[in-house]
Amino acid sequence: MGGSVLKIRKLKPDEANSALAIQQALDSVWEEGGKVILPELDVTLDRGIELYSHVALCGQGEKTILRKGPGRVYPLTGYHNYGMCDVPLASTEGLDTGMTVSVYDEARRGFYETFARITWKDGNWIGLDHGIEADYRDDESPRLCTAYPMIFGHGIRNAAVRNITLDGRREDQEAAMGACRGAAVYLYKSRDVQVSGIRERDYHGEGLGFQMCRDIRIVDCVFNENTGNGLHPGAGSTNCIFEKSVGNGNGKSGFYFCVRANHITVEDCEFAGNTNGMSIGTRDCNNLIESCSMVGNIGPGILVRPVPPSCAVHSIRVTRSRIADNGHPEKNAQIEVCAVAFDLIFDGNEIATGSESPRAGILVGKEAQHLYCSGNSFEGCEPDVQAETAGMTPDRPIFECGYGSAPAEAFRHLPVAAE
Repeated sequence: MGGSVLKIRKLKPDEANSALAIQQALDSVWEEGGKVILPELDVTLDRGIELYSHVALCGQGEKTILRKGPGRVYPLTGYHNYGMCDVPLASTEGLDTGMTVSVYDEARRGFYETFARITWKDGNWIGLDHGIEADYRDDESPRLCTAYPMIFGHGIRNAAVRNITLDGRREDQEAAMGACRGAAVYLYKSRDVQVSGIRERDYHGEGLGFQMCRDIRIVDCVFNENTGNGLHPGAGSTNCIFEKSVGNGNGKSGFYFCVRANHITVEDCEFAGNTNGMSIGTRDCNNLIESCSMVGNIGPGILVRPVPPSCAVHSIRVTRSRIADNGHPEKNAQIEVCAVAFDLIFDGNEIATGSESPRAGILVGKEAQHLYCSGNSFEGCEPDVQAETAGMTPDRPIFECGYGSAPAEAFRHLPVAAE
């Protein structure tokens, strides 16, 4: 967070003994801006903690522990339609005003899921701080769940969260948080936010996610052993940087570029023991992956996943990285380009396959074009590169990529709230 800090609140343990107490401390500084410093503590949350513009939330690293409270499911008692700021439940026991919740059904999730804060409770109805995001039909098992991001920011600017340990306690969650609406740490339509020194694990959902954001900086963070992806920049997020961060042992990808995540740098990061090390897909363009490690993932170390021709992946550079011993037992290549893709550069990387089951170092699908390889070292790969001649080029593609390379027009797709 840049600029002058106008107000600092250094909390004592009895001033930070609940999610509500921490939120009240943030509420007390949000108008002026400033910093809330948490003490050494171990607190179980019954709601997510909301960040504000011009405010930093800071802890004491491994000695400041926030644990997710139980995630319980509450069935809705019938159909309820889009835009209503309330829902009818079979029971409201255990729910209270101020708690954060998710509402969804069996038919679809994504951005059809509603994340909201409870504003009132009246019998078996609860009020929400904004309208629900979809029609929830009674024949599609609509439900409310106490699934929520542990720390989140919506429409914020010039903020930070630093040096906090997060325990998602997924064994005590009846349902996962949807990836479009939440993660253990989640940002939405936000700008100029720094996340640093976070140590997170075991969330029923994703470790870190942000949607429709710009100028986000993730530094020295760990997002491990989550049921979803470890780190997930999504929905058009632009001009972001990930440095010295880790996503290991996650149920999906260690790092997942989502739709139109572009002009992003991933530098000196590690992704091991996930389903895929890194996944790149729909309109994910002008990204730089540099000095990273993708080792020991079940699938490919890097997967350029299938996309429609209108959503081609292009202008990606992977350089000075180690991609090794992935694809066991699935027998994938270390790098697989399965998409309609063009202008991809792989240069100066160490690419290795375990000697027990040699396979291609780089596998290039029929729809890829202008893939350029230079200065890579291959160990145990058979062949080093498997591709049709048309998929390769001897001429290095020329493009700008990564954090700081976005021209002004690269931001115009983002909502006004992120401007």
